[in-house]
Amino acid sequence: MGSRLGFVGVAALFAAVAAAIVSAWAGLGMSVEMPQAPIGQGEKLECVSYAPFRGAQNPFGPDVALDSRQIDEDLAQLKQITNCVRTYSIDHGLDQIPAIARRHGLKVMLGLWLSSLPDLSRKQIEGAVALAKEYPDVITAVIVGNEVLLRGEMSAPQLARTIREVKAQVTQPVTYADVWEFWLRYREIATAVDFVTIHLLPYWEDFPIPARNAAAHADAIRKQVVAAFPGKEVFIGEFGWPSAGRMREGALPSPAEQARALQDVLAIARRESFRVNLIEAYDQPWKRQLEGTVGGHWGLFDGHTRSPKFSWGQPVSNHPGWKWQAGVGVALAALVFIAALAAGRLQPQPLKSWLRVALSAVVSGTMIGWALVNIPIESLTVGDWLRSLSWGVVMLAAPVLAAAAIVVGTAAPGFARVIGRRTERVESSLALALGLTLIILTLLAVQAALGLVFDPRYRDFPFSALTGAAIPFAALRTSLPRLKGLQPSAETVAAATLMLSAVYIVFNETVANWQALWFAAGLLALAVILVPGRAAPDLK
Repeated sequence: MGSRLGFVGVAALFAAVAAAIVSAWAGLGMSVEMPQAPIGQGEKLECVSYAPFRGAQNPFGPDVALDSRQIDEDLAQLKQITNCVRTYSIDHGLDQIPAIARRHGLKVMLGLWLSSLPDLSRKQIEGAVALAKEYPDVITAVIVGNEVLLRGEMSAPQLARTIREVKAQVTQPVTYADVWEFWLRYREIATAVDFVTIHLLPYWEDFPIPARNAAAHADAIRKQVVAAFPGKEVFIGEFGWPSAGRMREGALPSPAEQARALQDVLAIARRESFRVNLIEAYDQPWKRQLEGTVGGHWGLFDGHTRSPKFSWGQPVSNHPGWKWQAGVGVALAALVFIAALAAGRLQPQPLKSWLRVALSAVVSGTMIGWALVNIPIESLTVGDWLRSLSWGVVMLAAPVLAAAAIVVGTAAPGFARVIGRRTERVESSLALALGLTLIILTLLAVQAALGLVFDPRYRDFPFSALTGAAIPFAALRTSLPRLKGLQPSAETVAAATLMLSAVYIVFNETVANWQALWFAAGLLALAVILVPGRAAPDLK
């Protein structure tokens, strides 16, 4: 029968599991050392992009002006770290910025928004020109359009005429801002501007650049553009790195990677004597509607708390809340062990069973803290929240139910025995709960997998949630004998979908993307769980 573990042994095993979870989180929460601060004490940033939108506020609706007090609060904070803010439009109350900036001693690089709508573009032009004339001591440059060529909303000749029209009416230097490739593609634009403003976002490059190489890449591209336009200053109008979101190949969004990339580029800018504007001052949640999770996390300051994400030159942790995350993990592990003890009626159980319970507890206990943090980060719409919360429920249910099932020898039933005809459904409440949890997990995994196959650019990898929910089922699966017989069609189709998706995701995202590799491995594990022989002979 093999050795059995009594209560003292179980307590010792739980202590080992708790220690493993805490140790894992202590490692994840360890601060990453940063290079020497790129700006000296008392010095400030050259300029930062600024948009005042908070929470659900966005620039998509009617042109309703934001409260000037909101802008005043932001600029009062920003004047502590920068000499200048860059804007992109004069709608939604952004035309109030020059006056408020004057009170705080800040300069403004005033942007006007050009689009394919002539009437709206005309309103932007006239308003920006008026502001430039009214605040010549505050507005240091006028940026005529932002990435309008990239969006294909205006032709190069139209843009050049517009730039010259504005330039004829203001005394400040005039420029246009776009990604660096479009300056090289439409070189005639350079003849209309006083200086060239390029956007360099290594994360969004066609071939993404890891954070450790981001600054060097930016400098190399800048030099390429300088060579293309001799006699023109090349200003980096946007350089930034996201602090959260999905990986793109080897480009990982995280607080430490953000701090490293920004500090590296500022150090090079100081050494090479070029100007750089960082994007952006505050996280902008509304950008998540356009670019997914990563779009809302480019700020130097958190969008909700308005607190800085890091201090120049100081160590940065990617998981500053690791202690509570570890605590939540230990609590979940305790529930797993309690469920197993209760199912076994506090009687000694085989060591193999407890080792499987421990595996479920340590993996789910480690992953739960990670997944819970990601729920608000990755949720924007009602649908997002429902999906994220469903992942959370499955993560909590799977290890607890699997632990009880391992002890009593109950397998998860086939899908048909959970949602089929009433006369065919299982009677065991534990088996029914297991089957329902596995169905929900499979649906969530298939939805995430297909999204990353057919529309992957802005989708996250729910690797932590998938791992925390799938491993308990894997531990349960290995505790029961493999049964022969015809595999149910629903499980077969789901398993095939997950396997094929996993292969495509790895191919599409490349092996440099560890989030993709991890998620694909989770998909394969779940597929194996779904293939032959999960159902026990008697689940009543």
